[in-house]
Amino acid sequence: MNSNLSVIRQEGLKVLTKKLGVAGTAVFIRQFENGNGNYTKERDNLLKDISIDDIAASIKKRKNNESPRKKRI
Repeated sequence: MNSNLSVIRQEGLKVLTKKLGVAGTAVFIRQFENGNGNYTKERDNLLKDISIDDIAASIKKRKNNESPRKKRI
């Protein structure tokens, strides 16, 4: 196989499009895009007033409110 990155990318897109279709290929490629913003700062800001005890209490509350069919094994 030719190691030229342009050729590899082009061939890869052909294979993906053939197997997944145009929409599926677009979804697949979006998984690897960098995105924008600063995840660490945003997360820290969102969680600044939440303690680990708050998180644990929320999990317990959700587990207690689940119907028997939804409980996980």
